[in-house]
Amino acid sequence: MSTPRGEGPTGKLDGLAPGISRDVEAWLRILHDGGPRNKARAPATVYGYMGRIRPILLTWSDRYDHLREVTRDDVHAALDQLHGQQRRHALISLRSLFSRARKNGAIFRDPTRGLKVGQHPYGVLQPLLSDDIDQSVQAAMTPAARVMVALAGVHAARAAEMLALRLDDVDLGNRRIIIAGQARPLDDLTHRLLLDWFRHRAARWPDTANPHLLVNHITATTTAPASGQGASLILHRQAATLERLRMDRILEEALACGGDPLHLASVFGLDTKTAIRYADSARELLTMAAEEQDPAHSGEPKG
Repeated sequence: MSTPRGEGPTGKLDGLAPGISRDVEAWLRILHDGGPRNKARAPATVYGYMGRIRPILLTWSDRYDHLREVTRDDVHAALDQLHGQQRRHALISLRSLFSRARKNGAIFRDPTRGLKVGQHPYGVLQPLLSDDIDQSVQAAMTPAARVMVALAGVHAARAAEMLALRLDDVDLGNRRIIIAGQARPLDDLTHRLLLDWFRHRAARWPDTANPHLLVNHITATTTAPASGQGASLILHRQAATLERLRMDRILEEALACGGDPLHLASVFGLDTKTAIRYADSARELLTMAAEEQDPAHSGEPKG
């Protein structure tokens, strides 16, 4: 691509993990310059392709080093945040990216293969294995990491929502926390972990003026929130990432309430489509569990 790295579509590579950035740049170059079997695209088209998926790629860069680590569940989770034309355009761009990466040998399997542009081809969401959850809990070695695991696994908070939390969002005395503008009661576990974190924070950075709940050695001297990249590294390469813990918590609630989407939307502040997705999965899981326990539905001949 003839433009310098700081200009044009490749200027949007800043912030991506090196391995992901390399594969994305190769994709952008073939779009921009063309090839033996690829017609060059207009610069505006290339800008559009990259612009649609840059937030997704940044999120993945918080957790992964290479595109080959991205799973189909990751693609589903990313598309679940989009609707209408935004979702359609993002999926088209992702399909183009992964198709190129597959041809270049950068990935072994294309996680977008078979996904339909006009549909939400979600399967039934599955609960995390208890061993995976235990491993992630053990991997959370610091007070801040343990708070983030609790916020994801108990309160279904996203990493970005955790990092945006401010000190006045936490009311330990009244056992309440405000996440994404929604007040929620504090359970005993999260309450205890927050107390541990506040003690650690006060001892480690007694003079910090940062108003955010979570700070580190970089942000303690500023008023800025911590970065998403550092947040995701606490469960790097774990099966139960912060995002998967969040999803598992919502699914757990969906199973407990019998797959009521209105309840899920109220408790977690989900949009209608997302709440329905979790509710549908919960009802399917509950039906399968009932059939396994009821011999009359087992399909076996009666004796």
